[in-house]
Amino acid sequence: MGPDQITRRSVLGALAAAPLAARARPNVIVILADDLGWFELGCYGNGFNETPHLDRLALQGVRFTHAYSAAPVCSPTRASYMTGQYPARVGILDYLRADDPNHLSPALATLPKQFAAAGYETALIGKWHLMGDYAARRGDPALHGYKHVICSESSYIGPGYYFPPYQHMKEVAPRREGEYLTDRLNEEAVEFIARVAGRPFFLSLNHYSPHTRLAGKPELVKRFAAKPGAGKTRNNPELAAMLASIDEGVGALVAKLDELGIAGNTLLVFTSDNGGETRVTTNGHLRGGKSQLYEGGIRVPMIARWPGRAQAGAVCETPVSSIDLYPGLLEAAGLAAPRGHTLDGVSFLPLLARPQARLKRDALYWHYPLEKPHFLGGRSAGALRKGDWKLIEFFDTRTAELYHLKADPGERNDLAAAEPARLSAMRQDLAAWRRAVIPAPGSPARKRASA
Repeated sequence: MGPDQITRRSVLGALAAAPLAARARPNVIVILADDLGWFELGCYGNGFNETPHLDRLALQGVRFTHAYSAAPVCSPTRASYMTGQYPARVGILDYLRADDPNHLSPALATLPKQFAAAGYETALIGKWHLMGDYAARRGDPALHGYKHVICSESSYIGPGYYFPPYQHMKEVAPRREGEYLTDRLNEEAVEFIARVAGRPFFLSLNHYSPHTRLAGKPELVKRFAAKPGAGKTRNNPELAAMLASIDEGVGALVAKLDELGIAGNTLLVFTSDNGGETRVTTNGHLRGGKSQLYEGGIRVPMIARWPGRAQAGAVCETPVSSIDLYPGLLEAAGLAAPRGHTLDGVSFLPLLARPQARLKRDALYWHYPLEKPHFLGGRSAGALRKGDWKLIEFFDTRTAELYHLKADPGERNDLAAAEPARLSAMRQDLAAWRRAVIPAPGSPARKRASA
């Protein structure tokens, strides 16, 4: 018997011996990185960046290789996580600008509301980017069930992210000279868990990092810049330094869970809101990056650890999406989805025990309409993944591309001309989905989304 098997048996034995009441209300932690591409972690094949704690997390849980963000940019994906709905249904289709009238409506039955109603301590630490107009604060995270809102932006997220004075949250005083924001968020997360120990909690640790402008801690940047192969869009020292700080925080969180004896009763999920920016990184063999519906823009890392419940060291190739977090996390806590709240996602929880299983879903969809091309290269488009086939339909030119992802994960060989029947059927499927999901003007759903 190997050491991993011994550890797993020990965890299972401890869970069996624990009182039922202690196991009945598990804690939930979601760590959301910002613009972290699929290829950035060591456990996903990156040989330059150093992510020992995240790599260990993957050995202790399930690593998803076909996890997707519901959009290729920030705010829509965050809305999908909070609602379990496609961004097209929520009505947040692009990242929210400063003083944007759009916002995540408090009328929606968002995820932290469900945990708060069930008696959980709920906390948002870090980035929100669902407020819209910060002066009006109609989408304030406190209106969505977060009892504790810590180091979250109080004004639009502009320059001055990572070192004080923090331009997006001027009221937050640094604890020490030269404080690094990622370290501060990690500290706040560990302290929150210690404060609420003994009570069930739901924690959203939303890092601002490694979103550009890149800014790692100087001593770490210097160390990575000295590594062989350091570059700008491949093996970027600034990006590696920022990721090392995120990784260090993951290690600190796991250590605190172990110290408090609650690791076996805590589901921890790590993922990203979209793919990496191609100005500062590559997304491995995947094509494209942030703002694009190619795989590099929407396929993201995802690791789920739940000792005794998740199969240690497993790899799951079943497609999952950020829309699946809502139903999966509620199921983990034994909570039902609220009545009247439409769910587009399906629970990913069965995949933790059976990583080779398939979810009861026919396809995944994306809707990303733009008035003009994104400055990173994204175009107005929609997409559909059905089995191993993927369609990308460009709204600006009314053209479409078709790829077989199993044979061509890098989307280099467009099969649209070779598969006209399949192309036509998938375009019809995507159009029918849009008609079914996008609220009509004046409809009750549209009014709730804008409330």
